[in-house]
Amino acid sequence: MISLRGVTKRFPSVLANDRIDLDLRAGEIHGLLGENGAGKSTLLKVLFGFYRADAGEFLLHGQPVSIKTPRDARRAGIGMVFQDLSLIPAFTVAENIALFLPGLKAVLDPSEIERRIAETSARYGLEVEPGALVSQLSIGTQQKVEILKLLLSEARLLILDEATRVLAPHEVTALFEVLDNLRSDNYAIVLITHKLREVLECADRITVLRNGRVAGSLLRTEATDEKLVEMMFEKALPTPNLAGRRPPLRSGAPVLELCHVSTRAEGAGTSLHDIELSIHAGEIVGIAGVSGNGQKELCDAVLGMERCVEGVKLLSGRDLTNEPVHTMRSNGVAFVPENPLTMASVPFMTVLENMALTRTAHYARRAGFAVNWQAVEADMNSTAQRLGFPVMFRAISKSLSGGNLQRMVIVRELTHDPQLILASYLTRGLDVQSAIAARQALIQARDRGAGILLVSEDLEELFSLSDRLLVLYAGQVVGEFRPAETDPLTIGHLMTGSEAKHVHRQ
Repeated sequence: MISLRGVTKRFPSVLANDRIDLDLRAGEIHGLLGENGAGKSTLLKVLFGFYRADAGEFLLHGQPVSIKTPRDARRAGIGMVFQDLSLIPAFTVAENIALFLPGLKAVLDPSEIERRIAETSARYGLEVEPGALVSQLSIGTQQKVEILKLLLSEARLLILDEATRVLAPHEVTALFEVLDNLRSDNYAIVLITHKLREVLECADRITVLRNGRVAGSLLRTEATDEKLVEMMFEKALPTPNLAGRRPPLRSGAPVLELCHVSTRAEGAGTSLHDIELSIHAGEIVGIAGVSGNGQKELCDAVLGMERCVEGVKLLSGRDLTNEPVHTMRSNGVAFVPENPLTMASVPFMTVLENMALTRTAHYARRAGFAVNWQAVEADMNSTAQRLGFPVMFRAISKSLSGGNLQRMVIVRELTHDPQLILASYLTRGLDVQSAIAARQALIQARDRGAGILLVSEDLEELFSLSDRLLVLYAGQVVGEFRPAETDPLTIGHLMTGSEAKHVHRQ
């Protein structure tokens, strides 16, 4: 259906795509795999017209086609669902979709739009309520709306960039069923992902990018974990050392203690209700839950961004309830947020400048009129080398891929041996190698005595790293377990509220 020939894309100091050839076929799911910075998202954004290629050509059914803008791509039947969904929260499902439809009449016919949504939804298993406000929908349902937008705009090639990164396990399964239905109807689908298991489960063909070039392409029947890892990295990957972990330090006050904490959310947020939680030195407490059930608000309450309307927050025995973020930070609290671009960086500053942001007093010289940049770079380099993360200190942070930005934040937050680490979706957007290094960094921090609150949608990650596991549903703790005493199915049911009454407290 679509062929890319010799596609090249450069940014200042970075060759993102280097003479790439790629064929995308109708009736096929094509997995695009590669480590952070390999050029996956950039390549497909070039195909969608979000970026302009510096060299190369596109062929549509064998004929040359010019794609310089997203409008050109849409005319060619190409649609893209970005990592960060582009819906308007205050609009309904039907209104969001209507904004994207070609050839609308001057006066909208809501019943006609809703009829088209209902027909397409039923055909492909994308059931949504046309009149529902997007702000009230789960992330999984919002993603269905994004796909519906493309189908109703007559796209025949669907590009999904990290489509599963915020989905619960059952939502991933549902998405793959939708993709299977679309494949059966002769749509071409590209799935950009870091997750080997996903492409091996649903893709027909897998292409691996490495350093901006095609490292190889395989049919799924030919692919294995080992082959794909070798193509991605040219080397075997280390295994996190989970054995021989030290027991948590139960003597003395917990590093963090929340006693009957409640918050009051505004807008589309989730209020917390009567949260009881403790984390001891040398302990990882995992938080499982479907996105939007209070994970963000829990981290915000601990960090001081969310006000506690009831209850007490203790840090190493000190009452710091409703103290500001600066106080929590100065008392050794580190934070890796769920969205590093908007929550943990200044986009137009360099990576090195961003590295100094949370410790400006430490690096300040001349009464704050100068910064010891050599010390910043030396400290961050030491941590980056320990983690095996390459860091481009002179790059502008907004130019980084999502995974590289995540690595920058992890390096910064783990540099000064914090006593409490709030890790919210630590490995989201990271390639296999970087995810292993990030998990190993958490293990090392735990063994040095840090208490860690780990929020993740990856149940395998939570089960492998956590000493204790809590489940959040609708802003409440509905289950607490030691990982060895439960299983992912039980946790999955609690995450979706189907067994919320079965609470087990340790």
